[in-house]
Amino acid sequence: MSVHIAAKKGEIAKTVLQPGDPLRAKYIADNFMEEVKLVSQTRNIFYYTGLYKGKEISVGASGMGIPSIGIYSFELYTEYEVDTIIRIGTCGAYNTDLKLFDLLNVENSASESTYAKFAWGIEEELLKSQGNVFETINQTAEKLSLNIQPTNIHTSDIFYRKDEDLPAIATKYNCSAVEMEAFALFANAQHLGKNAATILTVSDVIPTREKISADEREKALKPMIELALETALQL
Repeated sequence: MSVHIAAKKGEIAKTVLQPGDPLRAKYIADNFMEEVKLVSQTRNIFYYTGLYKGKEISVGASGMGIPSIGIYSFELYTEYEVDTIIRIGTCGAYNTDLKLFDLLNVENSASESTYAKFAWGIEEELLKSQGNVFETINQTAEKLSLNIQPTNIHTSDIFYRKDEDLPAIATKYNCSAVEMEAFALFANAQHLGKNAATILTVSDVIPTREKISADEREKALKPMIELALETALQL
């Protein structure tokens, strides 16, 4: 048991899928896994452990934003000896080269956040995915005949902003999309020598204001969930 996760030692698998939304974690556990056990529900952040095609995997929420995933991923890595975390989430596209429902495999995350600097003394504003999971995702997507785009993304602390221009850091590092968690996950994994990756589904195209409707989200997220699970089998 950690400060924010109530699972007992041994109840969290070595590989964890981490959506932002607790109900998305429940959806994955209910629809894709067998012999599932709810191992933590502290603060209504659900964590489940079960089997996917015979392999033990855990799935649990990160919450929204760098501080939240920073806490949960750190506790998973340190208190539960997790080896690999795959974040699965949604993002907003910064350009019209990306379309709704596109899948992205995050190679690097750029951020103005001071999280990495003040937590671990990591000065870089561009952090890469950690370990070999990024390559495994690409290979698994090819086997599943899924189109996935390796890319840099912007991890922002801001969801709503006054200035609608493309943030300078996104231009600097050629970021195709924006989300709010990957940078902290990569920072924790880098500091601790763990594995971390992020798969994203484009849910919004910012320049055109297109977005996936609530009814379309289940359809939109299924390929990403299956890709993450199939990747976990290779780890």
